[in-house]
Amino acid sequence: SGQKPCQACGPGSFQPFFGRKSCVPCGSGLRSDTAGSSSFADCKARETCEAGHFYNTSTHACSVCERGSYQPDRGQDICLPCPGETMTDFSGATSPDDCKDRRCGRFMGDHYGVLESPNYPGLYPVDVTCVWRIRPQKKRRILVIIPRIDFVDGETCDDRIVMRKSKSANSQSSFETCTSRDRPIAFTALSKKLWIEFTSNGNRTARGFSIPFVTYNEDYQSLIEDIVQDRRLYSTKQHQMIFQDRQLLTALLEVIATPYNYLKYVNVSHTMFPPSFIKLLTPKVRRFFEM
Repeated sequence: SGQKPCQACGPGSFQPFFGRKSCVPCGSGLRSDTAGSSSFADCKARETCEAGHFYNTSTHACSVCERGSYQPDRGQDICLPCPGETMTDFSGATSPDDCKDRRCGRFMGDHYGVLESPNYPGLYPVDVTCVWRIRPQKKRRILVIIPRIDFVDGETCDDRIVMRKSKSANSQSSFETCTSRDRPIAFTALSKKLWIEFTSNGNRTARGFSIPFVTYNEDYQSLIEDIVQDRRLYSTKQHQMIFQDRQLLTALLEVIATPYNYLKYVNVSHTMFPPSFIKLLTPKVRRFFEM
């Protein structure tokens, strides 16, 4: 009632939460031995249900939590719903971490964006398909940067990402893999537009990916290829960290989108990027614009 003192729940009832005005009955004649019970587990049910299950007071038997719900504790009479638009991969979930966002991640700015597997940086769901299309403005090409890919590796190749010109399997392919990659890679798309598909068909999942891309003026094609095809770009841990640090990677994408601004940007970037990275890029950019 909101008045002190608070009353203990009587035998045959319980209350797991603070500040309530009533107690929850055990149901169907079930009893608890003592007053003040805080969980259904104190009710004398015919069996104690494991995590991922709940005690059905109508049938007096354990039932599995349906998809979209979970139960982390033993001996409970309900399953907890997944928050928002999330869903579990299977029935019998035991943790809120089993609730996954199945929406395909995408962010797109003026000249660069990011593609993410569903639920990233959490584990992606099973049995999901994502399709993205990148169509740059006229006279612009596409550069894709893959910091890392985390898949469930196996002989069956259940999870896969494909990048090619169009949906047709016969169209020009720029990238395809069904295995994890720890080392970063950057490449220019072989076609002027990209069709990207991610599929997960296995029973196990992994973290997936967050893949940035940038569009640049096709007049800079030779400069961009000179940069991304240089093995020194990926050869040191300091350089690899650039691809894994979102702030540095965003700065790199801005430079690639408008390479002419690099010479103005380089004074500031000396405090951000490793000296070896600046030493690698500067002569390439200067040589290109002095031609």
